[in-house]
Amino acid sequence: MAVKPRGNLSRRGFMKLSGAAAACAAAGGPTRVLHALVSTGKQPIENDTRSVFSACDMCFNKCGLIARVEKGVVRKLDPNPKSLKSRGMLCARGNAGIKQLYDPDRLKYPLLRKGPRGEGRWQRLTWDQALDHAAEQMERIGKEYTRCGFLFMAGTDMQSTFVHRFAEAYGSYNIISHESNCLLSRNRAFLDTFGVVPTPDVLHSRYIIMPGANRFEALVTPDSMDLMTAMQYGCKLVVLDPRYTKTAALANEWHAIKPGTDMAFFLAVAHVIITEALYDKKFVAEMTSGIEELREHVKPYTPQWASRETDIPANDIKRIARELASAAPTAMVYPGRRSSDYQDSTQIRRMYAIVNALLGNWDRKGGLIVPQKVKAGDISIDAPWYDDNPEDRVDAGRAQMMFDEEGSFKHTRDAVIEGKPYPIKGWMTYKTNPMQTGANRNKTIQMIHKLDFMLSVDITMSDTAWLADLVLPAPSYLERKDPLSAFLASSTCSGVITRNPVVPALFESKPVFWIVKELAKRLDLSEHFDFTIEDFRKAQLKEIPEVARAIKEDGVYNIAGPSYGLHKGKPFRTRSKKIELYNSRYAENGVDPMPVYTSPAPVPPNRFRIVVGRNAYITQSASTNNALLWELQPENTLWLHPRPAEKLGIQDQDMVEVKSSVGKGRLKARVTRDTRPDTVYMDTGFGVLSKGLRNIFGKGACIAEVLEDHADRVSGNMAMHETFVRVTKIEG
Repeated sequence: MAVKPRGNLSRRGFMKLSGAAAACAAAGGPTRVLHALVSTGKQPIENDTRSVFSACDMCFNKCGLIARVEKGVVRKLDPNPKSLKSRGMLCARGNAGIKQLYDPDRLKYPLLRKGPRGEGRWQRLTWDQALDHAAEQMERIGKEYTRCGFLFMAGTDMQSTFVHRFAEAYGSYNIISHESNCLLSRNRAFLDTFGVVPTPDVLHSRYIIMPGANRFEALVTPDSMDLMTAMQYGCKLVVLDPRYTKTAALANEWHAIKPGTDMAFFLAVAHVIITEALYDKKFVAEMTSGIEELREHVKPYTPQWASRETDIPANDIKRIARELASAAPTAMVYPGRRSSDYQDSTQIRRMYAIVNALLGNWDRKGGLIVPQKVKAGDISIDAPWYDDNPEDRVDAGRAQMMFDEEGSFKHTRDAVIEGKPYPIKGWMTYKTNPMQTGANRNKTIQMIHKLDFMLSVDITMSDTAWLADLVLPAPSYLERKDPLSAFLASSTCSGVITRNPVVPALFESKPVFWIVKELAKRLDLSEHFDFTIEDFRKAQLKEIPEVARAIKEDGVYNIAGPSYGLHKGKPFRTRSKKIELYNSRYAENGVDPMPVYTSPAPVPPNRFRIVVGRNAYITQSASTNNALLWELQPENTLWLHPRPAEKLGIQDQDMVEVKSSVGKGRLKARVTRDTRPDTVYMDTGFGVLSKGLRNIFGKGACIAEVLEDHADRVSGNMAMHETFVRVTKIEG
């Protein structure tokens, strides 16, 4: 297929661009933001004040909001009281969305890298020049290495669906998401137990065990708010975490569990519930398969045994198991989101799912539920077939039961570096920053150096964009028209939300839908993008006109009413048509059909296990440079227990080096009892390479550089808790 250049720009001519129109531009340069606030050229009406519905995009939650616009400038973001999912609230990150819009570090126009990667020299291009160059590179790579020689990766965003659609039209099935760095093992485990990934009805629960998750900092709506409400009404919260997080601080009980032993704890809980016949016998008999196999399986996993593994007293394990069963079915092991921890993460989460099944909390108030989801329409794609494409994804076969539609960033990266089973020479990223979120940053750099061409579409010059060949500026969510997005939200059931531009897009930013549509034109793929966003919305709304009315009037469509009891009498989407305590499909694929525990590797002498986590100000790495949030969190620190700190001669706020087998970083120590003596921690999103992030450049250390890149054996999920580090004081 021939590329259709629009500026009559040959490859040779492109590389010779010079003069004012192609002058080198520094990332995050002095271009002011406020001069572009009203870009129409018309004077704003003196009393032009309005309120506009939108949905926050400072994390994945999509909380409803109302933007206050005065004279063409967004002055304030307020919560939308009609948004049941977000409980009419907006967190610190949500309020800081205004600074994403008016950020002096925003990308303002297309940039072409000049010189070595990471040097920070850029050439400003027109959009036609940038898109012609991108299309030319995509066409060349497709011909030389097949269409699967180009990789696509998009973060959580309402327009990410168009990146996937473009990849499909282009002909590559090498598409990955950020989710293989965070939650795929959770999804794999619950899907393979229940046939679906349920949501927790936190609001109505009376007893919750929360292993690892940190809901009062790593916010999930409505769970974070509902958990506080539930506790006010008497729900007991038991937190298992090696760190004393804010969730642990507010819990009824906190147990500083030894990292890597969660499965041992829940095997012992199942042992108590089964041997003392505390489980819901009717439910288990009618709705599950494999109870007898499970009964035999958990016999050796006693509380006494688990106590030695977890550092939690046996009597506490027994008591918690009995309390949990007594509160059932309005009780749960919270499914969590973060599952990027160990090489047996899927099996750890399988054990969470199995204990939930013993409680009989499926489709029950205060248990695990699957709310109704609004079924929106779509514009289908009949993607072309390319005969020379390889048979499978580049990461196929590297995990036991990987999701084909999600893939694995870790395994894909390894395949790109190895050039096996075939070369990947192009990479497009949209609103995702694997340089900061994928373990072993140096290996990501190695991967990028294997590429012929890398295109990054983002709002700011992230570390990933910093190493790209071509960087295209995207608008913030307050400047975009998006398709509809359906959501599930536990006890609030479900709903639909969308976005319209609150203000016109600033500078030369363009939404990724427009970008891929323009690339499609240049690659003779226009037939797959022969629609507008408005056309796409109309297709989505064709069978659900009531949604359009609600969104226009309230900014959100909610399905209210009970979200439990909806699946009574319906078979489960599993092989046995029941909840599978024993998974025969696992057995056939060489995977343990029930979770088998292996003790984690002991922490070597003079080392620490480093763990990942979140706080309420940081969305992975996307918000650390935000001016409002940066004031609250200007840098990260290394959490270190006082006992080893004293042994190492380290005092609070001393500079330390943290070093693993793959990388190192320098940052200040936070000497605190809020972590186990064998465990250290630091926040994500600092120690950046990009000089385009001026607030945080030179601040703190990058945890992604320190973390080794292990993977969950079943799903391919990155396993970020398998790294041991040495900590030393930096003298002087």
